[in-house]
Amino acid sequence: MTEQTEPPLRVGIIPVTPLEQNCSLIWCTRTMRGALVDPGGDLDKLKAAVAKVGVTIEKILLTHGHLDHCGQAGMLAKELGVPIEGPHEDDRFWIAQLDDDGKRWGMHAESFEPDRWLKDGDTVTVGESTLQVIHCPGHTPGHVVFYTPEGHLAMVGDVLFSGSIGRTDFPRGNHADLIASITQKLWPLGDDVTFIPGHGPTSTFGRERQVNAYVSDYALS
Repeated sequence: MTEQTEPPLRVGIIPVTPLEQNCSLIWCTRTMRGALVDPGGDLDKLKAAVAKVGVTIEKILLTHGHLDHCGQAGMLAKELGVPIEGPHEDDRFWIAQLDDDGKRWGMHAESFEPDRWLKDGDTVTVGESTLQVIHCPGHTPGHVVFYTPEGHLAMVGDVLFSGSIGRTDFPRGNHADLIASITQKLWPLGDDVTFIPGHGPTSTFGRERQVNAYVSDYALS
């Protein structure tokens, strides 16, 4: 019996758009089939990264409907002939206004219809790996998080950052909802979970519970 040295799921982070949004390339090491999470722009850069790793993209996953996370997701899905899964349907209004938001920010963006809207408790597959879908409203009403228990890894979009939390001053943002999403849905996953935020460096839930100025245990006590 050979020892398995390769983790079942690997992840690479590719910052895209002028807002330096963390697009994650995730792939199943057993099948080399993968997904792009939040491919908001810089599609040539993303395709080059995919080719370098040698992954076959089978779908696009979206955490929420903001421009920097999904402005060019529809274009990429069309080009690659793959489905889009996510976010939750409460973000439909954000995706519907992508064309206008793109003009406002000087970025090329196109609205689209995801092939599958996601709900809390759903799962998505990447190769032979399964990710759990956790609905975490607050930054946007339809924001979801993708979590792999086997990898102790969560892709949290703009819910939580290293040392900070997502903005709630956008339309239908809600600060109380965001705090509840973090403390009631993310913290129970465990302190040892590493998370990839939508911007900036990775961290762990345990570290944020110690030092985050907004949601540390001390800040909320």
